[in-house]
Amino acid sequence: MARKIVDEPSEDVVANAKRERAARRNPFARIALFIRQVIAELKKVVTPTRRELLNFTAVVLVFVVIMMAIVWGLDQLFSWLVLFVFGTPAG
Repeated sequence: MARKIVDEPSEDVVANAKRERAARRNPFARIALFIRQVIAELKKVVTPTRRELLNFTAVVLVFVVIMMAIVWGLDQLFSWLVLFVFGTPAG
């Protein structure tokens, strides 16, 4: 099972951001700060294990197949209903 990490920015990143905002640095310094913050957030990312990934993939595929079946069933029902109400096209 994947580790649970609270999705909150660390205090030092927040403090640095406030300090940087107060200093109002030039655009390049702000870009560098942004990149440092992005890297700090990416370090918090936990990749799923192979088993979890396969499990998630199977759940998504089953869900998609079920939704396709529902949409196909509704399409068939409505097409039958339209033919019933308006009759078959004159050929």
